[in-house]
Amino acid sequence: MRGHLKERSPGHWSIVLDVRDPETGKRKRRWHSFRGTKRQAEDERSRLIAEMRGGLYVDPSRVTLAQYFERWLAHMASQLSPRGFERYTEIVRKNLVPALGAVHLTKLRPAQIADAYTKALTNGRRDGGGGLSPKTVVYMHQILKQALKQAVDWQMLARNPASTVKPPKVERKQMKTFDADGTVALIETARGTNLFMPILLGACTGMRRGEMAALRWRHVSDACVSVVESAEQTKAGVRYKPPKSGKGRVVALPAMLAEELRAHRVQQAQELLKIGVRLSGDTFVLARPDGTPYQPHYLTKAFERFLAAHGFPRIRLHDLRHTHATAMLKAGVHGKIVQERLGHASISITLDVYSHVVEGMQEDAAERFDETLKTAMKKRRSEPIR
Repeated sequence: MRGHLKERSPGHWSIVLDVRDPETGKRKRRWHSFRGTKRQAEDERSRLIAEMRGGLYVDPSRVTLAQYFERWLAHMASQLSPRGFERYTEIVRKNLVPALGAVHLTKLRPAQIADAYTKALTNGRRDGGGGLSPKTVVYMHQILKQALKQAVDWQMLARNPASTVKPPKVERKQMKTFDADGTVALIETARGTNLFMPILLGACTGMRRGEMAALRWRHVSDACVSVVESAEQTKAGVRYKPPKSGKGRVVALPAMLAEELRAHRVQQAQELLKIGVRLSGDTFVLARPDGTPYQPHYLTKAFERFLAAHGFPRIRLHDLRHTHATAMLKAGVHGKIVQERLGHASISITLDVYSHVVEGMQEDAAERFDETLKTAMKKRRSEPIR
């Protein structure tokens, strides 16, 4: 078995392998594209020859996207969080493979990808109920582009065919929040139920669902809560990890919430003592009567049922976080403080997410500036000339 190199342009090589067809005995040539130095190309040629001799070689031109995706997912298993890997696998196997899985990797073209996106938008649902949302198709595009970039890095493709394809535009949905009256009505209606404390924490601190589900009493003081963990629910169960930003934060508590937390702790301790369990710093703040923590999915479903049962507008539990941020910004709290309370990586993220609130505050800001300027001018005119 032999092979040689051909330099097509500086840094771009063709690795040509001479192989014998086991059925006909005739010699065939296999061509592979490679980018790098001549020494690197020679090493790649040696590797390919060794794979052929060991029976491990797979001709890239015969690899379908479905086969490649499985290899790529095995590689990504160690690169993603368990929940992230579940989501990648779901998108690949339920959306990308049905649309493009039969296409050979080296034959994939941008036009085929664009056509797949168009079909997904019109009739991509597996239940036959219509098309996928633009947001889901954009996620498909992001994963496909990432997978094909890896194929380029592995020298299985010369270029990424998804890099020239534009995904559909996703229109930002109007954010759903409660005003002050609606928030108070929600809190008071939930009083006495197991959703009272999750609703109060979401509306008064802006904590994420997973952060509330992971909150333990050692993280709570009379003045603040330390957000250092988040509960992530996967098919294998719930795991506890650092918050979304990768680092913890401290959120100051309103006096009303601090008082309610103290009362909640006393009540929880009494309930646990009835079954012979002593409350400790490791006890979860949001827990069942036996001390086991509520799972994130349970909080979501219970909140949906609560809203429907009491006639409240349908919003997500996560929208209580938006409610908290919107209320602070409208009250004139500086965006940097809002960013720190929410745990955003930068203030630009906060201002982007809540740009509609900031825009709505411009008129008020202009009026206040005008009043300040008029007051200063009036004061100057009233001063005696020296």
